Amino acid sequence: MGQTLAEKILSAHTSDPVRPGEFAQVRVDVALANDVTAPIAIREFEKIGTGKVFNPDSVVLVPDHFAPNKDIKSAAQCAIMRNFARDQEISHYFEVGKMGIEHVLLPEQGLVLPGDVVVGADSHTCTYGALGAFSTGMGSTDIAVAMATGEIWMRVPETIRIVYTGVLQPWVGGKDLILYTIGKIGVSGALYKAIEFAGQAIDALSMAGRFTMANMAIEAGAKAGLFAFDDKTRTYVDQRATREYTPYAADEDADYAATIEIDASLIKPQVAFPYLPENTRPVSEAGNIPIDQVVIGSCTNGRVEDLRVAAGILRGKAVHASVRCIILPGSQQVYLDALREGLIEDFITAGAAVSTPTCGPCLGGHMGVLAAGERAASTTNRNFRGRMGHPESEVYLVGPAVAAASAIAGRITRPQEVL
Repeated sequence: MGQTLAEKILSAHTSDPVRPGEFAQVRVDVALANDVTAPIAIREFEKIGTGKVFNPDSVVLVPDHFAPNKDIKSAAQCAIMRNFARDQEISHYFEVGKMGIEHVLLPEQGLVLPGDVVVGADSHTCTYGALGAFSTGMGSTDIAVAMATGEIWMRVPETIRIVYTGVLQPWVGGKDLILYTIGKIGVSGALYKAIEFAGQAIDALSMAGRFTMANMAIEAGAKAGLFAFDDKTRTYVDQRATREYTPYAADEDADYAATIEIDASLIKPQVAFPYLPENTRPVSEAGNIPIDQVVIGSCTNGRVEDLRVAAGILRGKAVHASVRCIILPGSQQVYLDALREGLIEDFITAGAAVSTPTCGPCLGGHMGVLAAGERAASTTNRNFRGRMGHPESEVYLVGPAVAAASAIAGRITRPQEVL
């Protein structure tokens, strides 16, 4: 019996070929942590006693959740990272002014590549599956072991294959596809499984759309979300790669736990209502939902393609008087590209605020925390109770087109209604 893409990659990083359900000791290419999780990992790493990380070129540290430091506690967290990076001579430590949102920054910098095994102390590490890598989030203790030994211990997941047929409707992108999918299978629908995304609609999807879908595989409970390596992947990677890489492909006779077919031509722009990403429906069926805040950015939709979509709708229009619209470029490079293209001027002229790259609002950290009773339309990835602030606030998950249209209308709406 053949192997799935996840099994192929993991087998290349173990001493023997793996099968689903087995436990394996797996070599890693990249170990990642941020300013929330790195201090815990560093403390546990010091207990292990190796003294040095397994490879200073393979450990990546990004202070992106509460940086620039929002208070004394976050400053202390970042200081722990900074000092560890200096002591260990970590090659890829990204300080404020150079850093970005980690899951936008690493692919952009060519630090994660097709065929890699990547582990991160952040659940959305699964983003890199868009490149044909096996990437997954783990706890800080696991990352400490990975930093010390270059290996992890894990159970090999089964794989679900999801095939998207048809041509996408206008304004429908990767965010709408993944929200629709999570609505269909539920937040536990792929629990501890890998997802392979495939089909005509996936082949046509941009890399930005693929990153968005892989990013939110975890919202369906998945261990990883993977895309096949193709010409789009090659073009993206070859402009950025800092080392050699080996792409893998699933065997034609691979054994899948399930295969799900979705006619993507029927999918309309989606919105996930509070308080779960599976609580989805078409935006056209949202009803009258006034909002107080719009957030466009995050590791899910903070790439320049996302900002282009939003700016194209906001250009020449004004953010509603009752709405705070916050734009978060995913990296310094995204910020610079948006500046050169005139997108930043479009946002500011429309009445939006543009921030340095940060995860802040997504986890209710800073730069956009909600008060009791407030509602936000957000391109982020989670809308649990209290996720963006007060437990009595609400977050509605949408794509950048719906977010921008909603900022203009002052309520959740379709782009067609404001254009």
